[in-house]
Parts: sequence; C-alpha cells; structure tokens
Amino acid sequence: MRPEQSDRLQPAGRPGSLRDRAYHVIFESEPGWGRRFDVVLIAAILASVGVVLLESVAEIRTRHASRLVVLEWLFTALFSVEYLARVACLRNPRAYTFSFFGLVDLLSVLPAYLSLVLPGGQFLTVVRILRVVRVFRVLKLARYTSEASVLLMALRASRYKIAVFVVSVISIVVVVGSLMYLIEGPENGFTSIPSGIYWAIVTLTTVGFGDITPRTPLGQAVASAVMIMGYGIIAVPTGIITAELASSARGRSGKLLACADCGVVEDDPEARFCRRCGAGLPGDASGR
Repeated sequence: MRPEQSDRLQPAGRPGSLRDRAYHVIFESEPGWGRRFDVVLIAAILASVGVVLLESVAEIRTRHASRLVVLEWLFTALFSVEYLARVACLRNPRAYTFSFFGLVDLLSVLPAYLSLVLPGGQFLTVVRILRVVRVFRVLKLARYTSEASVLLMALRASRYKIAVFVVSVISIVVVVGSLMYLIEGPENGFTSIPSGIYWAIVTLTTVGFGDITPRTPLGQAVASAVMIMGYGIIAVPTGIITAELASSARGRSGKLLACADCGVVEDDPEARFCRRCGAGLPGDASGR
C-alpha cells in the first residue's frame, strides 16, 4: 500500500474496468506496471527539479532559456495529467485531494501556472522533491518509514516541552533586545527595539552575522553573557527530543509503549489503553 493510501482511497470503477486498472497502476507499488509507473514518476520528479535548479543559474539560463522553458512545461503537463488521473480513478477524490500527498501533488504543478502571472514563480516547483518520499515504499524500504514514525512520535510527545522552550527563548530575546536598545542606542546601530531583538536572536543562536555589534563596554558584557547562554540553550531541545527518542526506542523493544494518537509514553507493560486519551495501545511486551 502506498503512503498516501487509506481505506477511503478506493477505485471508482468496477473490477477490471479502465479506472480500476488505472488505480492499481497509479496507487499500488506491486511488481509490474505499478512499479514501473513509480520508477518513471520518481525519475521525472528528479529531472524536473534538476531543470529548475539549472534555470536558476544565470549562465545556463542565458544559453538554454528556451530549452529549459520547454522542458519545464513538458514536466508540468505530465504531472498535471498524472494528478487528474489520480483524482479520476478514485471513488472519493476528496480524500486524496486534501491528504498530505494530494496537496503536495497539487502544489507541484501550481507554481508553473503561477509563473504566467508572477514571474519567477516557477522556481517554487522545487516542492516536487517532496514527492520523492514515495521512494521508501516503492523500493520496499519499510524500515526507513518505521524509523520516521518513531521520530515523529518523539516530536509529538515532546511538543509541549518544546513549546515552553520556544516561549522562554522569545521572552529572553525580547528582554535582551530592549535592553541593548537602551544601552547602545541608534548611534551604534540599534535603531529600534525590533533591531535589538533581531540582534539578540542572531547572537543567542550563535550565528553572529556581525551587521550589528555593540560598541559600549556594558553592551559587550551583555553580548558575552548572551553568547554563553546561547551554547547552553542549544542543548535544551536536543536533550528533550533525545529523551523522547530513547523512550520510543524502549517502547519498540517491549519495555515501553507509545500511544499512536497522542504520543504519550506508557511505562506499564500491561497497559492496554492510553492514560491520556484512552486510545488502544499497539501491544505490550509480550506482543499481544
């Protein structure tokens, strides 16, 4: 079954009809025409992204502008027909249209048409690279899909901690930015509180563009404290996510269970239901 497929994505036609055969070719990855379709589609996606990348190079665009435009519109026509074919062969097209892959497929063709009214819009077609995610199912790399679900579960379980962390960081940069505006002033480049906040963000994240720098001794002292604080802050989200990943890994080994709906980790191996949302857990250590 393809990653975008669900129980709602069913063929529209009768078994053996043209729409039914098209469904199995487009939405299935089994050996035969389905596998060939996916391989050709992925190759076309990579080639179209390559055309967009080449078109952004001024020298290549000057020499081969007409050829690149023709290739881009050929790929756009191909993906447009493919998208319409996906919609046409489904019993419930809405389920696909508003799914993740349905939206990605639609966004992969819209920028080319957008370029007709907004010059340069064609460069947004690089979003097509997201469609290559299908390669994990096409090449039967299920283990990578499983590992991705573990990472997603860890991120979901740590979202509240990350939210608290982000709010804390925002509060710090607002206070520090305002303080630097008062200390340095417009004569040293801190022309407003927003510019001070920008400096605080750049300094706290240890990026250090250097376009705005403190000149006074007090401002340099504050900057030094913010730089040191930045190194400590970097470790916080890393530690949070690492801890959740470790919990998820233990859950997969049978020691802990993680709810697929809300992401909360259950340390009771005998638990059958999530303590937060009540959803059924995937199974305990005995594999029931």
